[in-house]
Amino acid sequence: MEFRDLKAQYQHLKPELDEEVLKVMKEGNFISGYQVSELEKQLAEYVGVKHCITCGNGTDALVLALMAWNIGKGDAVFVPDFTFFASAEAPAFLGATPVFVDVESRTFNISPNELENAIQGVLKEGKLIPKAIIAVDLFGQPAEYPRILEIAKKYNLFVLEDGAQGFGGGIGEKKACSFGDIATTSFFPAKPLGCYGDGGAIFTDNDDWAELVKSYRIHGKGGNKYDNIRIGMNSRLDTMQAAILLVKLKAFVDHELHDVNTAADYYTSKLKNIVNTPIIKEGYLSSWAQYTIILDSKKQRDELQNVLKENGVPSMIYYPKQMHKQEAFHYVCRKEHSFKVTNELIDNVLALPIHPYLTWEEQEKIINTIINFFENKSN
Repeated sequence: MEFRDLKAQYQHLKPELDEEVLKVMKEGNFISGYQVSELEKQLAEYVGVKHCITCGNGTDALVLALMAWNIGKGDAVFVPDFTFFASAEAPAFLGATPVFVDVESRTFNISPNELENAIQGVLKEGKLIPKAIIAVDLFGQPAEYPRILEIAKKYNLFVLEDGAQGFGGGIGEKKACSFGDIATTSFFPAKPLGCYGDGGAIFTDNDDWAELVKSYRIHGKGGNKYDNIRIGMNSRLDTMQAAILLVKLKAFVDHELHDVNTAADYYTSKLKNIVNTPIIKEGYLSSWAQYTIILDSKKQRDELQNVLKENGVPSMIYYPKQMHKQEAFHYVCRKEHSFKVTNELIDNVLALPIHPYLTWEEQEKIINTIINFFENKSN
């Protein structure tokens, strides 16, 4: 059994994927082929924004977005404490200071109340200038953007939507990667929409920021690649990955998003009275990058994970360490009382296999293994 079965996906999409990959090799246009611009067009239309600019990976996408805003030394960027390292690495890479914010206990996303407290704390201290909020659509569900955007407006902050795990999710009729002033996503293979290597994208309605990102991603180019008007980076999505993503995007829209939600709903229906299952807020849609349950303690979590492993069921812990305890951020002020929820989650969370190609038989085995674990514990 696979945690996220990319092999099954390949077998399902094999004829189309093989054809498109061979086409790239036959044509020999491996960098900036027409597939890249076609993918950007289709992604922008799907998300509902004016501009999509692809790049080398999801981390570069975050950095490029912050570069468009000239984020740097002396700036405070507010980031959830419970997230992948890249969310905070990007502002730190540019010299800004990540300010960590606790999350909500059942959606795992940044807490608007704690966000405003953190902003007020930075303003009161007076050492940094609040500049931006990085809201992460963790595990597939968009963050609480109606409130986050209100807070951003109140304090005149940019909102960067980190949709690395959220592509395909939404709130009402509005799709993930359209909520921030700029949004980003990742095409890492295990993401809801993944390629066969690294890849990322930036989304925005702002023409000026889009032009800056296009320049920054190719060595700060001007009119052509030998006319360099600013310091940038080399971060292009290659043609092969774009061709793969064009095939995968169609499957994602046609059935994968629906199928993964069906699998998540079945998990919840069977497990909600046994463990704490993830909550999807009313009017929200998740793309289920992960299906994460919450156990009562680290001991119980670790015991269940061992039993799952013994039964051939893979599971993962996202995330085992808080951002504010990462050694790379040793210089950031750490107030333990500010991270109550995150400090509990790292000991109690466990992610179960979920993907659009998860079979009923596989899911029944996972569910029954969990049910049997708790029945044996009670006897």
